[in-house]
Amino acid sequence: MRRSGYALAVAVLLARGLNAQTSAEPNPRHNWVDHLYPAIWYSSIDGFWLAGHYDWSSPMGFAERPEPTFARIALDAGASTQGSYSIIADAQAPAYWDGWRFGLTAGLIRANRFGYYGQGNNTTYVRDSLTGRSYFYRVSRTIRTARFTVQRRIVGPLRILAGGSLEHTDFRDLPGESVFKRDQLSGTIRPDEVPFNDRIARAGVVLDWRDLETDPHRGVFVEGLVASGRGYTRRTGTVRVYVHPLDRLILAGRIAGEGMSGTPPVAAQFTMESSEGPVVAVGGYHSLRGYHDGRFVGPGKILGGVEARYGLIWAPRLLEVKLFGFYDAARVFAPGEAVRLTRDGLHASLGAGVAVALMRNTVVILEGGKGTEGAEVAFATSWSY
Repeated sequence: MRRSGYALAVAVLLARGLNAQTSAEPNPRHNWVDHLYPAIWYSSIDGFWLAGHYDWSSPMGFAERPEPTFARIALDAGASTQGSYSIIADAQAPAYWDGWRFGLTAGLIRANRFGYYGQGNNTTYVRDSLTGRSYFYRVSRTIRTARFTVQRRIVGPLRILAGGSLEHTDFRDLPGESVFKRDQLSGTIRPDEVPFNDRIARAGVVLDWRDLETDPHRGVFVEGLVASGRGYTRRTGTVRVYVHPLDRLILAGRIAGEGMSGTPPVAAQFTMESSEGPVVAVGGYHSLRGYHDGRFVGPGKILGGVEARYGLIWAPRLLEVKLFGFYDAARVFAPGEAVRLTRDGLHASLGAGVAVALMRNTVVILEGGKGTEGAEVAFATSWSY
């Protein structure tokens, strides 16, 4: 539920967090606490969301470790005024067994105002096309997924990864004429792509040198992944860097690229792989803020960005309130086109926001970004990167 955000009761969570952090249990892995609360938020794509959250976790306390918890089981469910909904069950054990990380996620997600502008890096957005055709650049996308990941520490911050996923993706036309309907009729989107059942196996290497995983102040994160689905293979590389040059200032940077071979379906081209789970790319909170989710579609992708975060309230690992500004740039590549670092054809956006970090495992963000086609506002419960 990475695109979502929560209107949290900060004082309540802070009190609960302090209670969990100060337990004197000899083995902190034996301490489990739970939280249950409602949530409401707004996004410029889906309108207002009403949701509920429950989690049962083994908190890390004040141990000098980067993981947010020893283990955590969570259930999130919500629906929006635009017809989107999300039900996600997630179990993560990043530190319950020394040297091992396990993750299991199952979800049912409908994005009822998902973007589709055609395929390629040069697709155009014409505002006049919306006259009498409100959903001309929209399609409803529904995903049912189950995903398992296991990671094993080799030495220091170096881990190897293996996992698998089962995914069912379907698209539903919204009322009126749309680019998605046109591409289906023209054969750009093949009949066997909608719906699409996928079986994915993946492996990779992760170097994670961040001081905190949820809200890093300094460190390096590098990953290289290979994933094989039905009829295609994708290779993904990511580098993120975090520096802390001044007491309250954190600078973050990210560069990532992905190439796909074979005949990837449009459902797979909408996403980019990561060890933490697939993200929508290119366009949206985790790839190119200020643009609609799924704005640019292609089998090859590059992403880049820089972000400056400044602490207005600064009590590290207890409570931090930060203002931040960002610059994102990204593009897609057509089938058969080599994925490469280039300034040609990049789409860019600028934006700013405010973030609240509680303890070591909770981040709530409100941000807005502007590209060349307008602006987008989003809430989130994790940093973009």
